[in-house]
Amino acid sequence: MSSYPLPTHGASLLLAFRSQTQTQRPVLIVGCNVLAASRAFSALEANYSVVVLSPGGSHRACDELRWRAEQQQVTLLDFEMDPSSTDADASSLKHHLDTTGASLVFITDTLSSCSARRSRTSAASLASLCRARGVPINVTDMPDLCDFTVASAHRFTDTDGACTPLQVAVVTNGQGCRLSSRIRRDIVASLPRAVGGAVARVGQLRALAKGAAHDADADAWVDEDSAPTPNRPVAQRAQEESVAEHAGRRMRWVAQVSEYWPYARLAVLSAADMESVLSGDGLAPVLPSLPAPVRNGPAEHAGDSELGSPHGLVLDATAPCPPGRIYLLGSGPGHPGLLTVATRDVLTRRADVVLSDKLVPEAVLRLIPDGVDVRIARKFPGNAEGAQNEMMEAAVELARKGLTVVRLKQGDPTVYGRAGEEVLYFRQHGLETVLIPGVSSALAGPVFAGIPVTQRGAAESLVVCTGVGRQGRAVVLPGYERPRTLIVLMGVARLAQLLDTLTAADMPRRAGAAYPLNTPIAIIERASMPDQRALVSTLAHIAEALESCGEQRPPGMIVIGWAVLSLAGNGCVDVLEDDAEAEDDARVVRWLGGKKWRVSEGLPSGWDDL
Repeated sequence: MSSYPLPTHGASLLLAFRSQTQTQRPVLIVGCNVLAASRAFSALEANYSVVVLSPGGSHRACDELRWRAEQQQVTLLDFEMDPSSTDADASSLKHHLDTTGASLVFITDTLSSCSARRSRTSAASLASLCRARGVPINVTDMPDLCDFTVASAHRFTDTDGACTPLQVAVVTNGQGCRLSSRIRRDIVASLPRAVGGAVARVGQLRALAKGAAHDADADAWVDEDSAPTPNRPVAQRAQEESVAEHAGRRMRWVAQVSEYWPYARLAVLSAADMESVLSGDGLAPVLPSLPAPVRNGPAEHAGDSELGSPHGLVLDATAPCPPGRIYLLGSGPGHPGLLTVATRDVLTRRADVVLSDKLVPEAVLRLIPDGVDVRIARKFPGNAEGAQNEMMEAAVELARKGLTVVRLKQGDPTVYGRAGEEVLYFRQHGLETVLIPGVSSALAGPVFAGIPVTQRGAAESLVVCTGVGRQGRAVVLPGYERPRTLIVLMGVARLAQLLDTLTAADMPRRAGAAYPLNTPIAIIERASMPDQRALVSTLAHIAEALESCGEQRPPGMIVIGWAVLSLAGNGCVDVLEDDAEAEDDARVVRWLGGKKWRVSEGLPSGWDDL
């Protein structure tokens, strides 16, 4: 008897639902917050009709839900409650279930961060009601009440920004919802940008390959996914072949192309390319115009197994560094291509121990040779001072043992990197520091979002400040000056307080005039990294925009001023001309396309290969 693996319970049955028509049973959502809007959008993309029940009245619904209701994309109803009833919500939900005949139910007002969170007793009552009617239910932040979980999903776009059929989803079975978002971003970032377009083009190729068999004899031919390997030989074209045989042969060509052609090649398949492939004449797997593949490690092909091995002999004519030295390095904003030559040299050739700050990205840490001891600062809210002292004490102890110690910081260590504190501390303990500057995220981060920190006609000066003082104290922020760009580091988590300081009429923590509410602002998260996100808006709407974008992606930085829109589209470099302020509202409308904010994700074009 064959032996098969035993099931390990606790996994989800992963299904991808898609309604055939919007006339089928709708999705019912209880709640009116941003999460409810996200659930509604996912259901709409799956072709479901959506009914949203807004507790306390539809006027309490978030901006997105109200907008979708105005556009007749969703039906927004008041979730009426009877205060005299001990089970009013269940009674109201029963009415809506019977009226709408819902296929799925989402309860979103149980979100742990809700100010008026639904009680567990009430949520359990709603869950029991749905199960009694055979309607699957999902209750946010209460996994034991859920019949199904919601994956952290990403839908890929084509090169022109249009959505493609490709989606990637991660499920942690309720054990790490926030972590699932990070894992999803890492998976998405590891895939080439062309992968969504590749799926879209291959979908067109499949339809061409099936041809008439798709309708006439669909069950008679073999799909390209039915064989365990695409390498099964493709039969030669017979003198006379049926529609099914013709389609089957062509579908096997699709299988081979899907398996072996580069994503970048698949993403640009033209109609002529597709016909060439399906004729069997266009199956050359590599095009001369494509760049050579980037290797992910030293042992990528036969004969390289010794490369990178500790047993390999490396001859280095340079003299060893003197013992007991401390290097203080800046790793730049995050992209390993922005490391200085000096920083890369110290990290890869000189370090015995690397003491790294928490926000230094993994892409930089991977450059450190395997034999080097790497320690990450245990810095988290409330422990910043303790983690800083721990790193400095460790550096002194290790250097005194004769080791070459590298203190690795993000950006430039002298720009809010506490470099001065460490230099003085090490000096007090008889150790001098080699201070190597890095590319400051304050200057490089905005560039990755298409924002110059200074621009003739838009920004003549620049101020960099922090959003939080020593031990969490409030800081004094500069007042508004039209020709000046303000960059705030470490301020995203305190955005509401920051906005109040900048815009309030009488604010002692601001040195100067209040900022107009239509002033452009950008929040740039994980600048220069593959999962970079840039959110642009005005001071009036940035808080709402940030909330609507879901989880934050530290580290983040804030850019405020007219430089933010200066290079957008055809450019806007006339904001410093006389009487230009009268046109500010119109400038903002053109810049944002009539919306309150815009979001862009990923690196600018061209950085994928660097």
